[in-house]
Amino acid sequence: MRDLMKCIIYIMIIGLSGFLLGRIVPKRLFKGFCFPYRPFRWENRGEFYNALGVRRWKEKFPDMSDIFPKLMPPKKLAGDEDSPRIELMIQETCVAEWIHCLLIVFGFGCVLIRKDVWGWVISVLNMLGNIPYIIIQRYNRPRLIRIFRKICAKEGRYEKDTYFELQHGAGA
Repeated sequence: MRDLMKCIIYIMIIGLSGFLLGRIVPKRLFKGFCFPYRPFRWENRGEFYNALGVRRWKEKFPDMSDIFPKLMPPKKLAGDEDSPRIELMIQETCVAEWIHCLLIVFGFGCVLIRKDVWGWVISVLNMLGNIPYIIIQRYNRPRLIRIFRKICAKEGRYEKDTYFELQHGAGA
């Protein structure tokens, strides 16, 4: 039972650490048009996720920007966004995806703490708890990229290192 509590505390610590890491990592390092964040062809500009019903269930999951509004930019579009705001939102989806992937990997540390089936159960539950958040980021990013491109075109913005470099099927 003691090792089970250690696993649960460990999961809480990596979750908190992941949150803090996501807040301090420079967002400019994350580009939604580069691997692994770039939408893949099989995702069909986010349409793959529609088949999973993401639109129906994504709002049921807690959003850290609702819990800590002063620490995280809001995730909702107000309709008057400019390209820097949308670009930040795209970067935030990349950071969130990266953090949830790290949480899955480090979550398997429970197998080392609890060397029985319960270590695996907690690790798999942790993985299953993080996968929906990764799916949500990958669902939202192509739409944000399309919005970003439209706003950039309207603003007359074309920079070498923008999302205009997306190729066919990569979320354009």
